[in-house]
This record gives sequence, C-alpha cells and structure tokens, in this order.
Amino acid sequence: MTDTIITVQGEYSAWYPAERATVSASVHADGPKRDAVFARAVEASDALRGLIEGVHDKEKGPVTWWSSDSVRVWSERPWNNDGKQLPLVYHAAVDFTAKFKDFEAFSRWVEAAAAIDAVTVGSISWDLTDATRTSATVEVRSRAVKDAVAKASVYAQSIGLGSVKAIALADPGMLGDPSGGTGGGPQPVFARAAMKAQYDSSGGAQLALKPEEIAVASVVDARFIAT
Repeated sequence: MTDTIITVQGEYSAWYPAERATVSASVHADGPKRDAVFARAVEASDALRGLIEGVHDKEKGPVTWWSSDSVRVWSERPWNNDGKQLPLVYHAAVDFTAKFKDFEAFSRWVEAAAAIDAVTVGSISWDLTDATRTSATVEVRSRAVKDAVAKASVYAQSIGLGSVKAIALADPGMLGDPSGGTGGGPQPVFARAAMKAQYDSSGGAQLALKPEEIAVASVVDARFIAT
C-alpha cells in the first residue's frame, strides 16, 4: 500500500512588550564662518553628550549603551533660484546613538535633547532584550510546529486515516527540494513597534513614548506520513 504524504505549513505569532528603545540624534550647525560653526556644533555636542552620560549605566540604565562620531566639518557654495552662486557656507555635524531600558526616562531625555539648539532627534526603534528574543523564538517555533501537526492530523482524519508521523521539517519553501533535506528550523520574524506622540488641548505636543507591542512570528513547512 502506498503511503499517504501530507505537506502543510504551520505558523504562529505572539506579541511581546518592547523592552529597549534605541534613538538616534544629530547635531548640525551651519553658517558663513567656519570657527563659529565648529564652536556651535561642539557646544551642542557637549550638551547632548552630557545628557547621555548623566544617565548611562551599562547594567542599571536608563541608558545601557551609547556612541557618537567626531565632529565633521565641510563647506559648500549653494546656488539661488536665479542660478547665482552664493557665498561659502560651512557645516558641522555629529551623530549620536543611545539605547534606553527605562521608557519614562527616555521620554524625558528626548524632550531635553530636542530643546538643545542645533540638535535633532531622529529615528527611534524598539526591541526586545536578547534573552526575551531567544525565549520568544523558541516559543513561536515550537507553536508553529504544533500548528503544522494539528493541520496534518485534520487532513488525515478527513480522509479516514489516523495518526501522522513527521518525516521532514524545514524553513518555508525548502521542502520543494527533491532531496528532502531539512532546514535549520522555522525562522522567526520580528515586527518593530512604532512611536506615538500625544497632544494636549492647547495644541502643543506632549511627548508620550508609548511603544506598541512587538510581534514575533514563525512559519514552518512540514511533511508527514498518514497511517
């Protein structure tokens, strides 16, 4: 009797609260005099660096890690709308990146940083700790496999067969390989959360960094023999 082969795709996703926030901030100054531009950038950079170092503690936070570039200075001769080249303009810039574990402290820091002249707070990304990401990956992979088993069992029962036995597990698409080799297991997918800002009734922005939960999902292809 020929074995009945059932091939299915199992999937599972779960949501986890964000545990870390990584923010990028930049200092940018420009003007007609190089020394003045450089001095302004250095002053703003020192102020921003002070805000970071004041809350930096690798173990306790609020900032667990940070980095910055040295001051970069360059010049250009811009053109106006009439095609006339304007006087030389100097630029100076410094980039900063910091990772926070305390979101309340993070909100206060962003407000303070944005108030510094020549400083712009850029992108903010949310993430899980390495430990949470590892445990989440294990959980969703295991649930995705169980989902595949449940699907295969339903298919087998619908055609009058009983139990199913797995003969291959693989990353999505790999079971199309005639060799039937298995992959490294279903790979998790992480969806980033977004920053939200709340506004008061007077129209002014009150920064409320409330991250959405982070989705961790996994998909696995599985092949079974139904008996």
